[in-house]
Amino acid sequence: MKRNALLIGLIVLIQGCSYAISSDVASQADKTVSFDRLFIEPEVYKGTIVIFGGTIIRTKSTKQGTLIEVEQQPLDYWGKPERTGQTKGRFIVRHPRYLDAMAYSPGREITMAGKVAGTFEPSLIEKGITLPLLMSRELKLWEREKSAKEQPQWWDPLRYDPSGRGRSVY
Repeated sequence: MKRNALLIGLIVLIQGCSYAISSDVASQADKTVSFDRLFIEPEVYKGTIVIFGGTIIRTKSTKQGTLIEVEQQPLDYWGKPERTGQTKGRFIVRHPRYLDAMAYSPGREITMAGKVAGTFEPSLIEKGITLPLLMSRELKLWEREKSAKEQPQWWDPLRYDPSGRGRSVY
């Protein structure tokens, strides 16, 4: 019985510490392609599977699926976009199905694995700008960070007011 509980606990621990993109898709990705190079020459990498992430800028539903404009950010060890001011530019993700624009809203962090499809001149942003276009194979939408008000606060038992009126007990 203890052995089963230990095994289940180990599986949950390993699952909780896994990379953002599944291992079978991640193993197909070319990790040597940097976003700098892709941004400059997207046609050279056409057909290559890459993993990038960042912050969603805009989402637009179309008849062909959903377009997501993402501001690229470096990924950490687990594949989550880092919260830095560093960015090498923007890219467009085309997902084949409808995605809820409320869930994939501006400011949310996303990691994606996709095939480079060339360039795209989206009507989502200014005319005349072309961005790398990636056809989505897998998406990971990260949880929103909790505000300080939602995070656990220090609870002082000497100042606790059981009535909930916010008064100090002493």
